[in-house]
Amino acid sequence: MAKFIPFVKLSKKTQQEINKSRRKNWGNIDPTTKRPKNSKAYNRKKAQAWKDDFPTSELFYYLVKF
Repeated sequence: MAKFIPFVKLSKKTQQEINKSRRKNWGNIDPTTKRPKNSKAYNRKKAQAWKDDFPTSELFYYLVKF
C-alpha cells in the first residue's frame, strides 16, 4: 500500500497530473460562444454600419450635373 502524501507536499509535476485528471472535458462545446451579446456594449461594426448604406459616388455625379 502506497504511503499517503499530502497534496501540498507533492511535486509540481505530480500536482499538475492530478489536477488534469480532475478537470472535466468540454468535448466539442465551446463555453465562450454560448454567452449572449451585451446589448449595452459599444459595437464598432454597428456604429459604422451607416457607411455601408451611404450612397456611392454615382449620387454625387448626379447632383453635380444639375
